[in-house]
Amino acid sequence: MRHTASLVLVVGIVATATTPAPAAGQDNSGVRMVRPDGEGERYWPRWRGPSGQGVVDDTGYPDTWSATTNVLWKTSVPGSGSSSPIVWDDRIFLTTSRNSGRRVSILSFRRSDGELLWETDAPDDRAAYVHNKNSPASATVTTDGERVYASFGSRGMLAVDFDGRIAWHRDLGRIDNYHGAAGSPLLYRDTVIIYQDQNRGAFVIALDTRTGETRWRTSRAASVGWGTPIAVTVGDHDELIVSSQRHVRSYDPTTGEELWNCGGNLFEVIPTPAVGHGLIFCSSGRAGPTLAIRPGGQGDVTDTHVAWKTTRGSPFVPSPLVYGDYLYLVNDMSSIITCLNAKTGETVWQERLGRPRREGISASPVVVDGKLFVTNDDGQTFVLKTGAEFELLHTNDIGTRMLASPALVDGIWYFRTSSDLLAIGN
Repeated sequence: MRHTASLVLVVGIVATATTPAPAAGQDNSGVRMVRPDGEGERYWPRWRGPSGQGVVDDTGYPDTWSATTNVLWKTSVPGSGSSSPIVWDDRIFLTTSRNSGRRVSILSFRRSDGELLWETDAPDDRAAYVHNKNSPASATVTTDGERVYASFGSRGMLAVDFDGRIAWHRDLGRIDNYHGAAGSPLLYRDTVIIYQDQNRGAFVIALDTRTGETRWRTSRAASVGWGTPIAVTVGDHDELIVSSQRHVRSYDPTTGEELWNCGGNLFEVIPTPAVGHGLIFCSSGRAGPTLAIRPGGQGDVTDTHVAWKTTRGSPFVPSPLVYGDYLYLVNDMSSIITCLNAKTGETVWQERLGRPRREGISASPVVVDGKLFVTNDDGQTFVLKTGAEFELLHTNDIGTRMLASPALVDGIWYFRTSSDLLAIGN
């Protein structure tokens, strides 16, 4: 279990709701992710990139690599962690942990050559128990081009500038979640939003990006959850979607007021929701279900707004991905990938990737240049043809453990392994 996360913006403005053209290969039918504004679209400023769901709009990325082939540079990452890298301009940011979580910090590397530029520690030394696949540095950071925002669970929220100076730190109290915290923060306009589900005192909160002060805070009843919220535009308004224990809930992202809730999730929820064809796709549990929900309702919409649901191929950790007419699900409990018709939930094809392994895939899938990339924990990346027929084009192998999802900018992949950061390009 790990969840890495990040977001975006242009100097002086923070992730503002915009109405760009849909990402390549997608039909969002009036429901779309709130994407970063300005320069944020050029980089990889948050968990799952500017699209918010692992779909890369530009082209020119290599689809073949190994531990030596197409490696532009490789640099050691101090400490350990499974947060994904994010990219802005010539900077790469990620988090790391040392001393069993007693020390957690944000790292900045130069994108052109991988040199470590600075490291900033989070205040306090409050450590917390984490699952062996989780880490005190699991949440992916996000940036608006001015500050970098990191969530460290019981160590609070930390904002630093691009020189590593602390802008603010918020202690949100001890997070009592039995596998540890993992969800990544979301930038929305001039706030940074995160939810923390725990045994007592669960909440979703929006903090001012400049000061860290609370804009709003809403109590929740869920006791566990490791996902990342998303913001979507639905017609004339935006909604904050939290997929977690037992329910998917929608909030007004400016006030924290609950708009609707939908039952059907299981007890444990990790995947980040995906969006397409007027639907929000939410997966939970170790074997499903995956729900396709029409947003925009009021109150309990369980019986009115679920377009379809299925347990077939549902993931435990990796997030779903929508591309074209299809929804791709990676079941990490058995190393199986499933392609569904996104509008109906009907199975198009289902195949195994490599040898079957329980909890053997942690990274979320990526689509670039019309190809689907799925990386397992052993560092093998399966390159698949997208569409109505299964075709495994080839398999790349870096040969080392990898739990984090990649970042992609300007034709270059940035991978975090258990010990290193790699740049892969032509």
